[in-house]
Amino acid sequence: MAEEWDVEALLPQRPPFLMVDRILELDPGRRAVTRRCVSRSDPVLTGHFPGYPIVPGVLLIETMAQTGAIAVAATGQKATALLAGVDHARFRRQVRPGDVLTVEVELIKLGRRAGRGRGRILADAEEVCSAEFLFVVQSLDAPPDPARAGTSDP
Repeated sequence: MAEEWDVEALLPQRPPFLMVDRILELDPGRRAVTRRCVSRSDPVLTGHFPGYPIVPGVLLIETMAQTGAIAVAATGQKATALLAGVDHARFRRQVRPGDVLTVEVELIKLGRRAGRGRGRILADAEEVCSAEFLFVVQSLDAPPDPARAGTSDP
């Protein structure tokens, strides 16, 4: 029997911004593979675009980032990975309601405070998106930065 992992135990995001439905494979600190089922009822699709819904590319990047954050959190650190940069992003086809996405992310480098990952998203075994990304490792116990108090900047 395959091991089951709790997505919400590993990620701080919650719906509607939780982009991962299920963890398929997990090698803590190295690799994660997740699944996302794109539904017509996804709130962002009502406005992007009415009558011809398409998942925005930035949300595909976020889906890869969340998958990478799962690989970081699974190391046992009480921390999450925050997206810090994106390189070499490519979008090869539109993602629409009904698509079942397989998200594969490999952590190329993981340090105590930062790392780098490489990911891709497949739908029906066809690559729809790929990118490399940088992230910072943020403790979930850290107090908020007082210099950013009252700002909308994350």
